[in-house]
Amino acid sequence: MPTGLRTLIDTMRGIVLGDGASARSRRMALLNRVTRTPVTGDGPVVSLTTHGDRVRRVHMTIETIARGAVRPAELVLWLDDPAVVARPPRTLRRLQRRGLQVRLSQNYGPHTKYYPYLLAREAFDRPLVTADDDMLYPVAWLADLADAHRTHPDEVLCHRARRVQLRDGRIEPYLTWPLVGSTEPSPLNFATGVSGALYPPRFLIELKSLGSGFLDACPRADDVWLHWAAVRAGYSIRQIDPEAKNYPTVPQTQDDALQDDNVLGGGNDAQIAATYTGSVIRDLLGA
Repeated sequence: MPTGLRTLIDTMRGIVLGDGASARSRRMALLNRVTRTPVTGDGPVVSLTTHGDRVRRVHMTIETIARGAVRPAELVLWLDDPAVVARPPRTLRRLQRRGLQVRLSQNYGPHTKYYPYLLAREAFDRPLVTADDDMLYPVAWLADLADAHRTHPDEVLCHRARRVQLRDGRIEPYLTWPLVGSTEPSPLNFATGVSGALYPPRFLIELKSLGSGFLDACPRADDVWLHWAAVRAGYSIRQIDPEAKNYPTVPQTQDDALQDDNVLGGGNDAQIAATYTGSVIRDLLGA
């Protein structure tokens, strides 16, 4: 056996036997260099965005999606930097050769993970799954969402949700919302996109019709807008497993995590207050 190949196999063996996010990230980085397997298949469309320094690490997240039991029909990464789109990092160029789409978009903040996809389509024949740029998704991640969609085609589906809490006709602070512990659908289930969420084609049409109102109401809280839009349109949200799922993150990606402002800093509460109108609150109370 050639020395170089033996070294590669030994390196792969060490990474596979390692534990934790760091070992898996290293494995994904190495696979990015050597695999030629297409990133696409026959599953739902998967869309995500990244920005700034994270563009150097997003390939690790994308590789976990590409290694799934079901691969997306389209895998789209939206960037707001024309120079990076014109000349992506080598890691992304390798993925492009395997079917990744790297596309330019206006910066819509976290809404960039889905909104430019809506603008780019006149019709929707597949569900859309949103992903975060700093997660290491398991092999069954997309397959489980796709299976659940076949059984529940008219619901928003997710791996992780919180239960909206109301008191005296008002929405309680976000930090008081417990994680959902069942698979029962409800408008009160608030999908947290960090673990991935699936939106059915008919909902995408309604979501597109709402335009970019999120820029005024909740510019840094895509989960808020997507939940408000689902409740407004009469959709229930289902967590597909009784246990809310948390996945490991790509190392060195959490220094500027949005949740620090939205969850710990109260940003979600301010944006929820600006987004949820009386009619939607009535729908939640009725649920």
